[in-house]
Amino acid sequence: MKPLLRSWFAGDAVALAPKLLGKIVKKGSCTGIIVETEAYTTDPASHAHSVTTRSRIMRDTYGHWYVYFTYGMHWCVNVTTNKGGTGAVLIRAVEPIDGITAMKRRRKTEALRNLCSGPAKFCQAFGVTGKENQTLVGGDFAIFDAPEIPMNQVATSVRVGINGRSDLPWRFFIKDNPFVSR
Repeated sequence: MKPLLRSWFAGDAVALAPKLLGKIVKKGSCTGIIVETEAYTTDPASHAHSVTTRSRIMRDTYGHWYVYFTYGMHWCVNVTTNKGGTGAVLIRAVEPIDGITAMKRRRKTEALRNLCSGPAKFCQAFGVTGKENQTLVGGDFAIFDAPEIPMNQVATSVRVGINGRSDLPWRFFIKDNPFVSR
């Protein structure tokens, strides 16, 4: 497998989010296919709407992991984008391929479809924590190239969990994939 170079992430988050579908994410022994993403820039629902110490990474980097803690109990992971601008793509769901035993142990479930079918589930299954925040995409936690998913197989919707702040259609997922979040 060929890892995506940092330069791949220099583009706009909204353009890159659907292009990440079908790519392979690997951390340690765990590997999966990215099946759902969401784009964020400077819109009101984005952490970078007002740049803070936490969200500065979305403005100052591209090709880095932006990992944050949400609701006081879950990690979520984005890859930063938009060289010279502000953006990131949230990895919302992954289809598990390798390392399934470790994923099941971390998630405390035998249900394959429930391992990575949401951003917090993905992080827990793959062992992603705040330690990866601000690190370059690559090495032990990387995204690898794979054939692009044809746009007629990609569905779009408004982002999940955004209440009245910004109903932009920046959620992308592979149609009929059983591992997409519900």
